[in-house]
Amino acid sequence: MDTRFSNLLTSHHGRRRRRIAPVPASRPLTSPGPLLLSTTHLPLLLLLLLLLFTGTTTAYTELPDEFLSSISSPSDGGNDDLDLDAATGRLLAPLLIPRVPGTEGQARAQEHFVRFFRDELPQWDVSWYNSTATTPATGDRQLPFANLLFRRDPPAARGRPGTAAYLTLVAHYDSKIKPDGFIGATDSAAPCAMLMHVARSVEEHLVRLWGEGDGGDAVPRRRRDDDNDDDMLQPEGHVGIQILLLDGEEAFVSWTDTDSLYGARALAEEWDNTANPALSTYRNPLGQISLFVLLDLLGAADPSVLSYFQTTHWAYRALAAVESRMRGLGLLESAPRQGAFLPQGDKMANAFGRAGVQDDHLPFMRRGVPILHVIPTPFPRVWHTLDDDGAHLDPPTVRDWARIVTAFALEWLDVSSASPPSASERDNGARIEDGPG
Repeated sequence: MDTRFSNLLTSHHGRRRRRIAPVPASRPLTSPGPLLLSTTHLPLLLLLLLLLFTGTTTAYTELPDEFLSSISSPSDGGNDDLDLDAATGRLLAPLLIPRVPGTEGQARAQEHFVRFFRDELPQWDVSWYNSTATTPATGDRQLPFANLLFRRDPPAARGRPGTAAYLTLVAHYDSKIKPDGFIGATDSAAPCAMLMHVARSVEEHLVRLWGEGDGGDAVPRRRRDDDNDDDMLQPEGHVGIQILLLDGEEAFVSWTDTDSLYGARALAEEWDNTANPALSTYRNPLGQISLFVLLDLLGAADPSVLSYFQTTHWAYRALAAVESRMRGLGLLESAPRQGAFLPQGDKMANAFGRAGVQDDHLPFMRRGVPILHVIPTPFPRVWHTLDDDGAHLDPPTVRDWARIVTAFALEWLDVSSASPPSASERDNGARIEDGPG
């Protein structure tokens, strides 16, 4: 993680029910650095046309309060020790070890991720993207890097590459080579564990939304359009979710364009150059990313995550609204000094500059992928020190981030068209049961 800065593209938002037009993937510009485009250089009419006529629209529907209250919590039923507890949590504790690329510790982290999805979420597809690169620390020796991709396709998109758009939740799982013994609890073991919790939490709702819980043929439910006076039923879109756990984010010697983001750079280039089949909805896998939500440096108390990009401020506002509503309903445990993790929901368009923290999103952003960067500034006090360990995580903050991101994902996937499972259904096994860690 580095403190250097960058920029982005265009903005769109709505109210309770929105139709979102993703920014289309584009070829990287030839100008140096991460700067892509300044919206001040485009006429307003052109921006509106881009929003109206690019990409495939996606429904975004806020969850009712009762649905928010039903979301699985990392601490439901006294399960702190089973999820996000730093000492014994099934999801987090195994990751609180050094995870330097190419080492045994990283192999253990990879095994932890794969076992979790294989045993608890077998409906999710698991794939790897492996690459090699030289680093300033290894000289001419090629070092392996392995990105992990976990994907849940909607029924209509299965076996049809290039059909679905994906909410893409991202964290890096490698740790710094120096100082010796560095763990990186906030950077980014805790974000990885949060995303594992999110995957398990959304699964029970996807099963219901897509009609998979009754032994049927996985036909997606049809939802009622609340804005239609005739109460006509609208078909589900081809919207899925994928989780990217990226390797090689950290620099080996010092942060440069070539000594950082090894896994992200390789994957973004590969997806940009991979054509989907003819007549696909999306030209390549990059175009299928409806929103790239990158979590980093999360888990310390009192985070302040700013809205970095005007192009995706609508998504930041949605995430901030989720947090605000959950706090109002008493669903969050933390009490941040500034009152919220996401304090800039009302940020005005003229307040955006060109600033943004350099991170794994850059190779994707340069190719036109819309980015929501969830990273606190200032960075946690323990950043890049040996104190970035489990003992310095704030448990309520860790659990609250998991809740907030889960709710945001459920709103994006428009799951409120299917009723949340009742308490009796949960007791009878509707909820995904904890498996071996």
